[in-house]
Amino acid sequence: MPHSPDLSPALQSLLSYFRPLALYSHGWPAGESLLSPSVNLLGANALYAADDLDEVTLSAARTWASEYGVPALRAVRGDSGEAGHLRVGTFQVLPVPSAIQVEQTSRLHLPRWAAVLAEAHGQPEWATPISRHLAARLESSPEAVLLLAYAGSEAVGALLWQAGAAHLWGTLDEAVDAPLLSAAAELSGGEVVVSLPDSSPLTVYGGQAVSFVHLDWPHDL
Repeated sequence: MPHSPDLSPALQSLLSYFRPLALYSHGWPAGESLLSPSVNLLGANALYAADDLDEVTLSAARTWASEYGVPALRAVRGDSGEAGHLRVGTFQVLPVPSAIQVEQTSRLHLPRWAAVLAEAHGQPEWATPISRHLAARLESSPEAVLLLAYAGSEAVGALLWQAGAAHLWGTLDEAVDAPLLSAAAELSGGEVVVSLPDSSPLTVYGGQAVSFVHLDWPHDL
């Protein structure tokens, strides 16, 4: 898989994770743009580039995104972005007893998985688009694993693990976060690279702040 040496480890992890989940990608001299116009996944709709990316390339990235009718976003280090904030780092298994059960689920159950994910992020109307989008994209990622967390018979958390990372996940209760992420870590030998929201009380090692900023649309549109 291509590697961008000018990216921070956090940005590189996000790019590597979301690249196979994105519908379109475009390489630039010092970065790469991902686009998925049919879904609202930040990581699959952003430009990943070196901090000192030149204005010519930025303008080209804006124009490319606008051709698909998608507002251009850029993932940047730090917490200055207005479109979303994350802490990206390594999460290690927490051996804490829990009433939450986490199970691997078949891709036949992707609609239910997507419904939990969308509800967890307060956007239940996106469940069907996300399910349809991922059903197609995951065909080329046979190693990816879908996890569902349950409190009794109720599904309360959803996570997509692939290649030792889990940047796409959500829960209906923050008490589910640690059991769900621990289950993902167990899939990769005890630790997993994750994205945590600012509000999460959990700890990641080697954490880096990442945020998403809006790039201006081309002035001649």
